[in-house]
Formats: sequence, structure tokens, C-alpha cells
Amino acid sequence: MENPIKGQQLDLFSDRTSATCFAANQLRLLFSSFASILFDALRQAHHGTRLARGTAGTLRLGLLRIGARVTVSVRRVKVAMDSAHPAAAAFARVHARLPG
Repeated sequence: MENPIKGQQLDLFSDRTSATCFAANQLRLLFSSFASILFDALRQAHHGTRLARGTAGTLRLGLLRIGARVTVSVRRVKVAMDSAHPAAAAFARVHARLPG
């Protein structure tokens, strides 16, 4: 049980509660907890791959640091990603497996 807590502190920056205001520290911990839930969903979507057991830092560097062009119109948001990215297939697989 110590490894997920350690991962949240190191990879999701939940140990940085250095603000003088309690509300700011609480909001930072809330964002870190939300990110932890998001990364758990990403791990479940990678069931059967090497990223299913990856840390939050591995998932963040491998999947979420993808350059994309976002175009926002009145009715839709269009995300155009580079097709030559090394993790493009993994990203497409995760996108197809996520609920909603």
C-alpha cells in the first residue's frame, strides 16, 4: 500500500503543500487526488499491456505529453494529433477503451 501513496506524492506532486493558506493546500491535494483517479482509469484502460502496471509518471510522460492542435468551435472540440508519435497506437487504444 505504500507504493501508490509514494507514487502520488512523487509523480502527482501531492507533497507540495507549502502555501500559507489552508484552502490553497486543500485545493492542491484535491487536484492531486483527482489526477490519481484519472491515472487509475488510464491503467485499467491499458489492461493487458506493459502500461497497465506503469506509474503515474510513466503514464504522464508516455501518453499525456503529446503535442496536439485543439480547435474549438461552437458545437465541437477537435483534437488533431501527430500521427508519427511513438505512442499513437497506445493513445488510440486507451481512447477507445475509456467509458463515455
